[in-house]
Amino acid sequence: MTESLKRLAFSVSLVVLAAAVLLWSDRHNRQDGQPARDPAQRIPIAILQHSSNPMMDEISQGVLDGLHSQAYVDGHKLAISFYNAENDLSTGNANRGAHIPHVFGAITSPVTSGVGIKALDSLDKPEYMTGIGTPQPVAEIFRLAKHINPALKTVGVVWNPAETNSEYCTKLARAISEKLGITLLEASIEQSKDVREAAESLVARGVQAFWTGGDSSVDATVESLTQVAKAARIPVFSNITRHTRRGSLFDFGADYHEVGAEIGRIAGTVLAGADPAQMPVQAFVPKRIQSNEKVRNSLRDTWIFGDDLYREASMIICLVPHLNGLLYPKLKEQKLWGNYYTEQPRPRTPSEKKYKTLK
Repeated sequence: MTESLKRLAFSVSLVVLAAAVLLWSDRHNRQDGQPARDPAQRIPIAILQHSSNPMMDEISQGVLDGLHSQAYVDGHKLAISFYNAENDLSTGNANRGAHIPHVFGAITSPVTSGVGIKALDSLDKPEYMTGIGTPQPVAEIFRLAKHINPALKTVGVVWNPAETNSEYCTKLARAISEKLGITLLEASIEQSKDVREAAESLVARGVQAFWTGGDSSVDATVESLTQVAKAARIPVFSNITRHTRRGSLFDFGADYHEVGAEIGRIAGTVLAGADPAQMPVQAFVPKRIQSNEKVRNSLRDTWIFGDDLYREASMIICLVPHLNGLLYPKLKEQKLWGNYYTEQPRPRTPSEKKYKTLK
């Protein structure tokens, strides 16, 4: 197995693989909008998920909704098989020699993944491959952290150097930290079980907060990071949204359901006859901010959530009914109260409201 394929396996979070013969030889013979009642006529699709975690599950559901928006539904026009690689490289690289039409997504940097994608918005790539890149807004989250706590001087990061996505984000973090006058202290790991010990070592070195970007090893056990942070009364801020549910102070990243929906829409376009060779890989980052009032009130330093953050947040976890001093009348007047809740599902996105996956 080549080094580039190893790097891709760690970087790609989810891919959609369409079976080559039935996809290409039969696509012009199908009647649009007509369900394939005979199971043998349904188009076989494989959805490969890199590992099991809430973010991956959210993406997978988004893919199904995106396919549905293009009138492709499992058991109707499609026969979908689901595969979970669980970090297994051999499963993740199953398509490396087959050149089956391949739609990928939820990858931080397609260009640095080592699979022949030379640039975004370019056709200089493998002809059978298309998809989207979702670079984490690393510079933006560091600027937001500095805005929330102007006294922030030292940030710690636990990361796995074997992951291309994590390496890419860490380089961005180094650059923006230098610009903002922040010292970035790093602790490298080889696997998820090392996260807690690495985090404790950074606390001993005096970090004021933790940041985590697109690191799969950390994401798999982010509670280890947030628990260490809680004991030290310092926050975690993350580029992976939904970490607020697992103890981070605030998240600034992509809405991964919408990322999945875009992957599904692209796959539906290919199934309808589009040639992936003529479809450039593009960046797609539907940004989402989430914050956690429970964590904020427990910190040793002052972290102030301004009205601008509340206005942009898609979810805020807070203590009820007292709301920790938040100005409820003002929020109600501005019709922002719907963003504040505890232990409730997040607001449904536009695609979720419009499309419901058939069962």
